[in-house]
Amino acid sequence: MLNKKNKILLVEDDESLGYLLSEYLKIKDFDVRWAPTGKKALDLVEAHSYELVILDVMLPDIDGFTLAQKITTNYPNLPFIFLTARSLKIDVLKGFSVGAVDYLKKPIDEEELVARIQVLLSRLQPTQTEPEPQEVSHSIGNYTFNFKSQQLIFEDEVIHLTGRENELLGYLVQNKNELCSHKDILVLLWGKNDYFNRKSLNVFISHLRKYLSRDPNIKIENLHKKGFVLKIN
Repeated sequence: MLNKKNKILLVEDDESLGYLLSEYLKIKDFDVRWAPTGKKALDLVEAHSYELVILDVMLPDIDGFTLAQKITTNYPNLPFIFLTARSLKIDVLKGFSVGAVDYLKKPIDEEELVARIQVLLSRLQPTQTEPEPQEVSHSIGNYTFNFKSQQLIFEDEVIHLTGRENELLGYLVQNKNELCSHKDILVLLWGKNDYFNRKSLNVFISHLRKYLSRDPNIKIENLHKKGFVLKIN
């Protein structure tokens, strides 16, 4: 029986780079669709299912950050990697803030790209170490958290979590009222403990704090240089 190929959407307006990357990824046994514009990318996302989007920040019709937000609004579980020619930290952090799971700076090293794709896709496969709570639903103060459906519910309000927000909240819930170190969170969920991933973690913690702010008995405390504690009184 043939192995199922991972489906990837590549969004890159540079014809030479787009062709090169798409053909290289096909050689590496990925099922790749290439979109040269944001509009074409949205059309392809609507028409087909993908396991990963590789997204250029600079596109002719829409910037990559806005496109990522449009995609995650309808497909919150679809992960994406940013490609950027700009090395400013603010651009990298902005990418993480809209849900990017990784980034690569141009010029692109094709072997590094493939390695990162493989690591990312392997992390998305269910494993025994995945931080999924044993129960489907959890009470967090006045909230109900459903890990399977990626929903956080407060009274009549339903908050749809991204895949990363869901994983992070699930891990904090599993270890509520206990210290979750930066290193443990980053290695388990991001796959690597480095500067940019720590900045990304802080962004997602701020998202969760905002979502949980309607219950004053819930806090995500930051222990300087140590980690975070989900405190529920």
